[in-house]
Amino acid sequence: MRLGFGRILTIGAFTLFGLMPARAQNAAQQKPLMAEDVFKNVQVLKGIPVNQFMDTMGFFSAALGYNCTNCHGDEVLGNWEKYAADTPVKRTARRMVQVVGTINKSLFGGRQAVTCYTCHRGSPTPKVVPSLMEQYSEPPPDDPNEVEISRRVSPVPTADEIFNRYIEAVGGAERLAALTSYAGTGRYEGFDSYHGKVAVEVYAKATGERAVFVHTQNGDSVTTYDGRNAWIVGPDKPVSVLQLAPGGDLDGVKLDSNLAFPGGLKQALTDRRTGFPTTAIDDRPVQVVQAMAGGTRVKLFFDKETGLLSRVVRYSKTIIGPVPVQIDYSEYREVAGVKIPFQWRLTWTDGQSMFKLDDVKPNVAIDPGKFAKPPAAAKPVVAPAKVAE
Repeated sequence: MRLGFGRILTIGAFTLFGLMPARAQNAAQQKPLMAEDVFKNVQVLKGIPVNQFMDTMGFFSAALGYNCTNCHGDEVLGNWEKYAADTPVKRTARRMVQVVGTINKSLFGGRQAVTCYTCHRGSPTPKVVPSLMEQYSEPPPDDPNEVEISRRVSPVPTADEIFNRYIEAVGGAERLAALTSYAGTGRYEGFDSYHGKVAVEVYAKATGERAVFVHTQNGDSVTTYDGRNAWIVGPDKPVSVLQLAPGGDLDGVKLDSNLAFPGGLKQALTDRRTGFPTTAIDDRPVQVVQAMAGGTRVKLFFDKETGLLSRVVRYSKTIIGPVPVQIDYSEYREVAGVKIPFQWRLTWTDGQSMFKLDDVKPNVAIDPGKFAKPPAAAKPVVAPAKVAE
């Protein structure tokens, strides 16, 4: 069984896991750490933020079907220092990053037209001989996440019409405006909880702030957003407090903020497009809206029958190619007359996590400290390897 990067080590947990965004406020934006500030022996991936560096590791994992130990060796388990050691696979990876960069620069004007995944497609070794079985077998179903603008058929219904139906489906503009905050408690399950269920708390305000506290067996994993800056703290991080860098991650945070209180969703998205080929999620037809959230391309999938949001996919940029982050929403329930998803599944190149709320209290006073920069973790550690299910 192929294992995702994060299924082996919780080092891959630099994600938006549970992180819901916020609208911009007046706090000063702080400078995030760069990869070379934290990791030793970084050579071709210098000058990028730590979270983008980890997204790049996830890209390698998805492209080659690898996990941490395939590149770094079994010696890295439980020891951050060992990751700096050179291995033959790491040296090959550096050369291939340079090869791909040269191809894109010389043939495609610097556009990321070719990536690791172009050739590898989940295999360590690219195939060079055409497969007659694949050529003459029934093709697999289309991945709805890959519905592209080039395949548009007719821009009907429009994005505004789909968004307006969504607003009505969740309760209408008036009820949405009356929901100013909520606090939820429930359960979380993921690789960093050893796939056991642990407690989770979610706090959100319509003004933009959001915080998620996951109480794992190794200590709390905390993500906070104060309206401008976002941080992640946890026992599995290589730094005591990881700040998310501007760009894809913060664009995603801001998008999630508008999805938590979707009254201003239309204003938050630009270059909105519809008219994609018919597709389905779990055999339910969906309507697709593609848009830009800041500088990040996103796709939103709305259930054609109910009008509710089923899925969001955003594409974070890395130095070697875009990384998809997918959130699937379900179990909508009314809270103060507004339907919100009590369950969401987060899927990214490093693993998969499930959040399920049991209780949500609307319009409650929330301590502003919940959204501030969290205190540093006592000591970052690398969790032991997980056993695949």
